[in-house]
Amino acid sequence: MIDARRRDMGPVDTTPLFDMVADLGPRFDVGRGPLGRRVLDRVREGWFEGPRLRGEVLPGSGDWALFRADGVMVVDARAILRTDDGALISMTYLGRAVVPEDVRAHMADVDTRHEVDPDQYYFRATPLFETGSSRYDWLNNIVAIAKGYLVENGGVGYQVSAVL
Repeated sequence: MIDARRRDMGPVDTTPLFDMVADLGPRFDVGRGPLGRRVLDRVREGWFEGPRLRGEVLPGSGDWALFRADGVMVVDARAILRTDDGALISMTYLGRAVVPEDVRAHMADVDTRHEVDPDQYYFRATPLFETGSSRYDWLNNIVAIAKGYLVENGGVGYQVSAVL
């Protein structure tokens, strides 16, 4: 039974915010704990670019990922973005990376995992932003979604869109 108060809001609309690519340093593997295997993937360097902002992803940014017993990676990332005009933006995002069993072996090889078509796995996140910059304060009031993918040299990329 559908509640009579329900409204058809239509599909969720988005607009491109920026593309981001980050090269990662050596992984810290904390090991298996009560929730799964915890790892830290640290950013060595990176960049982002979109219609309204562009710049670099600063070192020290990273993903405190958790690999659950079912193989799903729980994304728990924090990044500091520095725009080309010097503003600092904190970006935090949670998400999931779900890789089918038959694709996992190929994804485990850092040298070739970028060759796997992103349509063969699910890699999504929900970025939120915080900044004191008046030029970019509009970011403080939006929700975003991101589609992730793997890039050459063991890096990661995201297409980030603002939810309208």
